[in-house]
Amino acid sequence: MTSPLSAERLKARAVALGFNLVGLTPAAPSPHLLAYLRWLELGQHAEMGYLARPDRVARRRDLSAILPGVRALVIVGLDYHTLRLPPDLLADPARGRIAAYAWGQDYHRLMLPRLNELAAWLRAESGAETASRAYVDTGAVLERSHAQQAGLGFTGKNTMLIHPRRGSDFFLGELLTQAEFDVYAQPSREGLCGRCTRCLTACPTQAFAAPYVLDSRRCISYLTIEHRGWVARDLRDRLGNWVFGCDVCQAVCPWQRFAVETRETAFFPLDADRAAPPLEQLLALTPAGFEQRFGGSAVERAGRDQLVRNACLAAANGRQAHLLPLLERLLHDASPLVRGHAAWAVAQLAGPQAAPLLRDCLARESDAEARADMLQTTIPLTG
Repeated sequence: MTSPLSAERLKARAVALGFNLVGLTPAAPSPHLLAYLRWLELGQHAEMGYLARPDRVARRRDLSAILPGVRALVIVGLDYHTLRLPPDLLADPARGRIAAYAWGQDYHRLMLPRLNELAAWLRAESGAETASRAYVDTGAVLERSHAQQAGLGFTGKNTMLIHPRRGSDFFLGELLTQAEFDVYAQPSREGLCGRCTRCLTACPTQAFAAPYVLDSRRCISYLTIEHRGWVARDLRDRLGNWVFGCDVCQAVCPWQRFAVETRETAFFPLDADRAAPPLEQLLALTPAGFEQRFGGSAVERAGRDQLVRNACLAAANGRQAHLLPLLERLLHDASPLVRGHAAWAVAQLAGPQAAPLLRDCLARESDAEARADMLQTTIPLTG
């Protein structure tokens, strides 16, 4: 049986690879597992069915279902805080807003190779065939809870992991490993929010069912990224100019004053248009143009159709009437999702004057879901 490895040497290696935070915790079930299961029972995971798959739930219950013989979790953090852009630019109704974590290159592509390097180092250090499994935001692991157990921070009422000296602007990654270490971290305190409720009250869609409980069905980040279908009509005007993700519950958090600027130049936006692209440009995106502009970034996950869908809503919410010609062109888009949301935006911006145009749009619409959405508009489209 091999001797336990040095936690300090592991941490030093992780820091040398560029990670800002690193913690170690035994491979035990998350102390918040029951809360997670209750969250699933209430349907608050929305349409992210993969979160409730029996095999995924089994992995969260028992980490050995992922890696037999697992003994420890190495949790790493990487800062992504870059620029404090002018609020006027971010709030400009002629621009779509992108969450700060997606301003630069895709963090998955940057972090996963480093975690795999760390796994290779563990194999060499242990002198045995020590297996490990690396994840960056993709595994069936309650990573924020395990990170709290590894001493990397506490869970805020906005469900984010918050470090008392760094805020919450950092990515998490984890390495499940069969290696054993000589010492493990003490868990961070459960909560340091006190009576503060800024994040709960600031949420534009009131997505927090209670402190520490996020209802994904109302979350702007979910609606603009993970949700592949029709945005609920009673939430569309609450999305403001967000077109990918949302930073509101983090931005208002008092702990954010301690956010540390990242050393990763890859996370900095190339220019202001990467953080807040003009809606005129987003509405004109073709599939090839989307890939050219957002390929290699986290925004790529949404896909062209969803991003244009979101831009339609942002244009209407910002009362950008000068964009009507682009929106009218999108009534002929190849995507039913885009056509339907463009019709909603045209109705919001043009009012009753849009009725003839939208009636024609409805008459040629062959997609059942798009037709159903168009028929819900406040402008009479039939008769």
